[in-house]
Amino acid sequence: MEATKIDFNGLADRVLAGESLEPSLALELLETPDDQILELLAGAHRIRRHYFGNTVQLYFLMNAKSGLCPEDCNYCSQSKVSDAEIPKYNLLSRDKLLEGAKIAVERDSKTYCIVISARGPNEREIAAVETIVPEIKEKYDLKICACLGLLSDDQAGRLKAAGVDRVNHNLNTSDSFYAKICTTHTYQDRIDTLEAVRNAGMELCSGGIIGMGEKLDDIVRMAFSLRDLEVQSIPLNFLNAIEGTPLEGQQELNPRLCLKTLAMFRYVNPAREIRIAGGREIHLRSLQPLGLYAANSIFVGDYLTTKGQPPKEDYEMITDLGFEVTRHEETTCN
Repeated sequence: MEATKIDFNGLADRVLAGESLEPSLALELLETPDDQILELLAGAHRIRRHYFGNTVQLYFLMNAKSGLCPEDCNYCSQSKVSDAEIPKYNLLSRDKLLEGAKIAVERDSKTYCIVISARGPNEREIAAVETIVPEIKEKYDLKICACLGLLSDDQAGRLKAAGVDRVNHNLNTSDSFYAKICTTHTYQDRIDTLEAVRNAGMELCSGGIIGMGEKLDDIVRMAFSLRDLEVQSIPLNFLNAIEGTPLEGQQELNPRLCLKTLAMFRYVNPAREIRIAGGREIHLRSLQPLGLYAANSIFVGDYLTTKGQPPKEDYEMITDLGFEVTRHEETTCN
């Protein structure tokens, strides 16, 4: 028997009226036939437009400490189980971090992301962030997002006191799939860090990686976990199966599934910032612009150990869509 076709426009109406999707319906969105993708995206775009208009927010990421990580995350080129040929260095100097902030402003980014590879920050690294963040914020009109690994309540409080606006700590996948990609820390460890961040009064940035061998149901479970956590910003990465990592050669994605995923996240998390993150150039390819009908944010420039497309191409894509870059805070996300 032929499956009932979803009324995406009606579904958008229901979401905009405050109705929450059920996981079973979210799974149906991921299973949308390819010939209905434009209808799926049209509904997602109505929701995106309601909350974010035609704006796009840009983020600039600085890999402030590369490699040298004791964790065994199978997707990561910086983990202890990776043989990937990447730069390895300890925390960048003050001047390098300030230079990154200057580039962020020049690229019209709203948020400067300071990232280190580690299980969690040591005392020297926390102290360095405490020192540099006030200096950056005094000199530049930037929001600061710190991604430093697992955090204690005390460390989160210190970041808040230093002026950090938001902390990124991705769930990465569902609770049931997590142990298949990492064994040196647990899914609950990540939840605990997000709770510490919230309790300290900072915003939550948390998303995941699509294409690691998970089932569609795992993607749905992650979307609903992020909804329940009420994270303000959701970066969605599409696995870049880096040579030398345990997931080298993993290839389960196509541009259409990537678009369906972005759209599903918009229906489930209608008022939240959704960012197309690492792997968009590889997996969305010529369909990248369509992703911004569901998402409202991208990284401009490179990622942690992989290259992004030239910023000029990002600006052209945004302009061609009739969208505009904004550095203002969202006022409709609640």
